[in-house]
Amino acid sequence: MRNRLIGLAIALAIFAVDQALKGYVLYGLAMELGQSITYLPIFNFTLTHNYGVSLGMFTAQSEEMRWILVGVTGLIAAGVTVWMLRERKLADIIGLAMILGGALGNIKDRYDYGYVVDFLDLHFGEWRPFLIFNIADAAITIGVVIILARSLLTRDKGDHEPASEAVES
Repeated sequence: MRNRLIGLAIALAIFAVDQALKGYVLYGLAMELGQSITYLPIFNFTLTHNYGVSLGMFTAQSEEMRWILVGVTGLIAAGVTVWMLRERKLADIIGLAMILGGALGNIKDRYDYGYVVDFLDLHFGEWRPFLIFNIADAAITIGVVIILARSLLTRDKGDHEPASEAVES
């Protein structure tokens, strides 16, 4: 139970930080669409609106499509929540919590505005290794990497014991 509460706290913290930074960009800095503010030679705040999902795919070109995206991503977030509440290992719970917190932040944007607010712009000269993103996107990506790494690099001992040892036990 303790690990699950930690997971819920992580998801809530990611959601809160994501929404606070988006609020700062939209209302504190009062940035206009396309406006860019340089913070470091390799990092800007550049306001964009993402009407699609990951990498701008499945763009919502109508109100109906917007609400379909809200519904589908809401169902995915519900599935991630159930999965997280069934997990026992903290590392898996942390990865799922990051995905959940990020998903909730982007769902709220799409619900409130009809698009996701993106503003983090990492670049090296003209080369951008990523599209402009937000804290929620980063959390989702890191969470997915954690889940994939754990599933590829860890094994349960019981599943991989040689047959002769399993018979002797």
